[in-house]
Formats: sequence, C-alpha cells, structure tokens
Amino acid sequence: MIEPFEPGQIKQGGDGQRLVSYGTSSYGYDGRCADEFKVFTNINSAVVDPKAFDQNSFVDIQGDECIIPPNSFALARTVEYFRIPRNVLTICLGKSTYARCGIIVNVTPLEPEWEGHVTLEFSNTTPLPARIYANEGVAQFLFLASDEVCETSYADRAGKYMGQRGVTLPRT
Repeated sequence: MIEPFEPGQIKQGGDGQRLVSYGTSSYGYDGRCADEFKVFTNINSAVVDPKAFDQNSFVDIQGDECIIPPNSFALARTVEYFRIPRNVLTICLGKSTYARCGIIVNVTPLEPEWEGHVTLEFSNTTPLPARIYANEGVAQFLFLASDEVCETSYADRAGKYMGQRGVTLPRT
C-alpha cells in the first residue's frame, strides 16, 4: 500500500542528526516530502487559474530543503507512492512541527483505489521565510477502513490524477 514503507517511527538520521519524524505512527503513517519543489513566483505576473494553469507561475527547486517566501505557497510530493485499497479513504493532516511554525500542509483525501505520489501543498502563513526539509516527515496520513467496498472507486471513474508521479499541477 505504501512504497517505500517504514514500519517504525524514524526520528534520527544515520548520522545521529534529528529529523522531523516519519514512518508508522499510532493510527497512521507520517509521510515524507521528496526533494522536488515548485514555489509560486510573481515574476511573470500570471493569474492563478485552475482551469488554465500557467506553469510559469512556479520556480522549480530541487534540494535537501526549500525556502518558501513569506505569505507564499509551494508544491511538493511525497517520497512514498500510495496504493489505496477499495475499502479505504485516506485523510492527510500536516504535522504539528510545521503547523506550529505557521506552515500549513494541505492534501485532498486519497479516495478508494487511488494511487500515486501525493502532491503536497504548503502555505507559509507567516511574514517570514519558511524552510521545508526534504526526506523528512511533513504530514500524517490517516486510513479510514469501511466494512464494505465503495460502489464507485477513483479507478472506476478513471480519475485525472490516477498514477501521478512527481509534483502534479492542476488538471482540468
């Protein structure tokens, strides 16, 4: 269901350095942010339009961390690739470590039989630059299992974000 999967809670790197934890938690899974980021920029004075999204609205960054400008926004993706079973709905909430720094993590629900890298949305609500760390925990995924399978899954509807890899921009 999750690849790569970490069966325990990882809080330190191999070098003994503290990490924002990731892996299996009490009732969920703390996912990691990959090292690919798309940070909003106003360099082209584009209008953000979900029906006609301009890829020039972003600056691509790859690295161990990403600095999000004050009152700005960035996209990233999980390290993990998820395959959600037909009887499970997955909800994602940002980790408290980031929330307490004014960084909001938003992810829409992962519907039954959806699969892919999860696109992560980071909002820096502060008047200061904010740092996101790649390959460390950013959000907790909660899995809600039903005693019945859903009538129509995301796969049945051939959802437009099925099988996404990398940071995926809005599609219409």
